[in-house]
Amino acid sequence: MTSTTNDDFQNRLQWSLFSLRLGVFIVMIMWTLDKFVNPGHSARIFEHFYGISGSSDIVAYVLGALQLLLVVAFMAGIKKRFTYGLIFIMHGLSTLSSYNQYIDGFNNLLFFAAWPMWAACFALYLLREQDVKLTVK
Repeated sequence: MTSTTNDDFQNRLQWSLFSLRLGVFIVMIMWTLDKFVNPGHSARIFEHFYGISGSSDIVAYVLGALQLLLVVAFMAGIKKRFTYGLIFIMHGLSTLSSYNQYIDGFNNLLFFAAWPMWAACFALYLLREQDVKLTVK
């Protein structure tokens, strides 16, 4: 059995956290871009999952712009306590607001992918100080 040095462990941890951050970023950037590409889809999501009706394209664009700033800052590792925390909360609200989909789980299997992603967001938040690979200093 070989022992792992502390430097090797830190390197593996940093790459692991980077891979989690990149994976979360990929999902979040697609949700963000959807607000610009298909703002009507955002309006339907707000109505169906959050009970907010009457959303316009302008609302989708404004929310998309704000979300874009957050997601890019998250990926860059800027203000981690704030950005990682907001990503965790946003994804948590999205995950929990889909509760009806879990009742009929076998017809909505893709919704269950939200849970491990939420766990990744939580892990990133807890380990944010160790997540330094390819971040803005």
